[in-house]
Amino acid sequence: MVKKGSSSYRCAECGLEVAKWVGRCPECQAWGTIEERGDMRPPIARVAAGAPSAPARPIADVDVESSRARPTGVSELDRVLGGGLVPGVVVLLAGEPGVGKSTLLLEVAYQWAAEGAGAALYVTGEESAGQVRLRAERTGNVHGEMYLAAESDLSSILGHVDDVKPGLLIVDSVQTMSSPQVDGAPGGVTQVRAVTAGLVALAKERGLPVVLVGHVTKEGSVAGPRVLEHLVDVVLHFEGDRHSTLRMVRGVKNRFGAADEIGCFELRDDGIIGVPDPSGLFLNRHAEAVPGTAVTVTVEGKRPLLCEVQALVGRSHLNQPRRAVSGLDSARVSMVLAVLEKRGGVLLGDKDVYTATVGGMKVTEPAVDLAAALAVSSAFSDEALSPRLVAIGEVGLAGEVRRVTGVGRRLAEAVRLGFTHALVPPDPGPLPDGIKALEVGDLASAVHAVRYVPVK
Repeated sequence: MVKKGSSSYRCAECGLEVAKWVGRCPECQAWGTIEERGDMRPPIARVAAGAPSAPARPIADVDVESSRARPTGVSELDRVLGGGLVPGVVVLLAGEPGVGKSTLLLEVAYQWAAEGAGAALYVTGEESAGQVRLRAERTGNVHGEMYLAAESDLSSILGHVDDVKPGLLIVDSVQTMSSPQVDGAPGGVTQVRAVTAGLVALAKERGLPVVLVGHVTKEGSVAGPRVLEHLVDVVLHFEGDRHSTLRMVRGVKNRFGAADEIGCFELRDDGIIGVPDPSGLFLNRHAEAVPGTAVTVTVEGKRPLLCEVQALVGRSHLNQPRRAVSGLDSARVSMVLAVLEKRGGVLLGDKDVYTATVGGMKVTEPAVDLAAALAVSSAFSDEALSPRLVAIGEVGLAGEVRRVTGVGRRLAEAVRLGFTHALVPPDPGPLPDGIKALEVGDLASAVHAVRYVPVK
């Protein structure tokens, strides 16, 4: 038991309080995040009843019209948000530098102002107002109801909000802001937590939608304390390969909608535009069938997307053959290769194996296992698969092909794009017309069945 007046310690990542300093947080397992907080206050034994701010009402009498989501004007972002921005919502948009976060939010601010939803206040702490103005001019996002402010002080931001009275506030980025009431450098754990808490209080008090830009770490997670994600209502990750024009907004947390939706965008020189039908971006149409390629259908949120998996198998000149993976889960690919060699008779022990997806797409769901196995088998035998064939299924360690969710919805998307044959697990459920489904129970049967699908 800790005595009154003794020091307490708190994890900067997850906020766990411990009685003594330890090198590793017992809750989130982070190293070096335990900080001293000074004197520990004694726990409150009893809480006196206070006057409620408003009387409790039956849930049927609560007005919901004031809490309806308002569309931002960017349809792909609205899809991820669950229809738009709810009054008082706080959204954290995180992504790597240069991925296009500022460009996207300038588009959101422009659409918000152009549709008469009120003024949009864009506060930047990383660039000058002139730099933001030049980018807005280049992308065609200039409107009379858009306001810019180059500030890094929280109290100044609140002053701008009082003057402009915006309908939307964008802060770029939360790591560059600081509060004069809190010690510490901007971007530090204490400052980021205090600034975020202040902006959340502002949003809830005035019903003002607030969008915060956040940085990410080398591991791809949101930089700063873990409690930052708990303070906000919505957490979005903005992803994309800087060598590709494709960008994705992926929902991680959403109190007002589905937390697994994605929005697809294409980043161009003149701005960023939504891609409502992105399946074609992940397919590489060949004039003739090419060995080492297989097509599958993955589901991101409620959206089925066709994805092409490519593989290359060659003789290795190394003592330990190379295994390179891009866009897929490397651990699952290694498992699929082992099962393919043991259960499918494809000997890869002395071969270099390269696997990748087309278009910079990242796929981690198990439904891609069968397509990856068939692509490697096709590359090994140098025999092309039918370009009108899709393969859907999870591969188990015993070589069985397991069922996945939404097979009918996946095949409906394949039919829409002209595919005529599909390899699916046993008992797939109702299937759409226009496609011939071949049920395969194990990996060896799948490798054998593709030979009977016409290549031309």
